[in-house]
Amino acid sequence: MERQTLGTMISSLRKEKSMTQAELAEKMNITDKAVSKWERDLSCPDIKSLDKLSAILGVTIGELVQAVKSKECAKKENPIQKNKNLINLIFKAVTVAMGVAVVVLSSLDGIDSSSAITLLGIGLFCAGISLLQNTDD
Repeated sequence: MERQTLGTMISSLRKEKSMTQAELAEKMNITDKAVSKWERDLSCPDIKSLDKLSAILGVTIGELVQAVKSKECAKKENPIQKNKNLINLIFKAVTVAMGVAVVVLSSLDGIDSSSAITLLGIGLFCAGISLLQNTDD
């Protein structure tokens, strides 16, 4: 079988069984709108439903999972990495903000040296954490 997305695989297997989306939905105890979203790769079946889905479509779970992940399913699968990327971006932004604040306030004579060192320390701390996060990946 040619590699395809999970949605197109579900659609083609359903059609091979001469089932409508509504019939598949009824057998799965879900709405036909959910089946439609699966087939258009807008969402993915819940992992708990793969056993029932594979039995209805006459394939193994392994055959279903070998389908190429759609972009939407891939996005939903890794929220931890998404959060790590956001935190890393925040640390980088704080690093730059502290540096800019010290430069601007120093040029305007609006900061004393101990406050400037504190701000630079915060910036260096954030830069260090950002660098450490990059080495963990």
